[in-house]
Amino acid sequence: MAVKIRLQRKGKKKKPFYHIVIADARSPRDGRFIEKIGSYNPLTVPATIELDRDKAFDWINKGAQPTETMRAILRFKGLGYRKHLQRGVTKGALTQEKADTMYNEWIEAKEVKFAKRREKALAEKRAFQAKVAGLDLPFTAPEKVVPKVDIKEEAVTETTEDVTETVEEVATEEVTEAVEAVAETTEEATTEAATETASEKE
Repeated sequence: MAVKIRLQRKGKKKKPFYHIVIADARSPRDGRFIEKIGSYNPLTVPATIELDRDKAFDWINKGAQPTETMRAILRFKGLGYRKHLQRGVTKGALTQEKADTMYNEWIEAKEVKFAKRREKALAEKRAFQAKVAGLDLPFTAPEKVVPKVDIKEEAVTETTEDVTETVEEVATEEVTEAVEAVAETTEEATTEAATETASEKE
């Protein structure tokens, strides 16, 4: 007898929920089954899955074949990881205690992640309901944060000294050029005056 792990549909039209059952492959979808091991409600966000992991794992070890949808659900609930760890125990790569510890840690981390996702979905739903009811709070823009830049005093002192030296060098060059220009002008004027005096004497 081929045994399947599959979903059995319940609920009203367009509002389905499912029982997770162990059934003979020859039985109708909603017909006789051997054992019920959980339920699945796809209408909640996220979907609600209640599953007896131990019974499901026991039936998998007995040779029960899950459908494609049930295979994804079992993998999500950690049955694939548990089977992988059990293979390691069988081959001697792990002890049973180590495998159980790793599996329980995985389950705890998964449950925490699932709880956060559920809280986020509930918060979004409440916010949407409040907005529809006109109870949403006015939008307040976040405060603009200006980052502070720390400037070392040594760097400022060095920069100031460099600027001062540059200004002094430029000022000295300009003064020197002005003095040279005045000297040249004075020499030219003296030469011209001497030339004119010589011409008058002649």
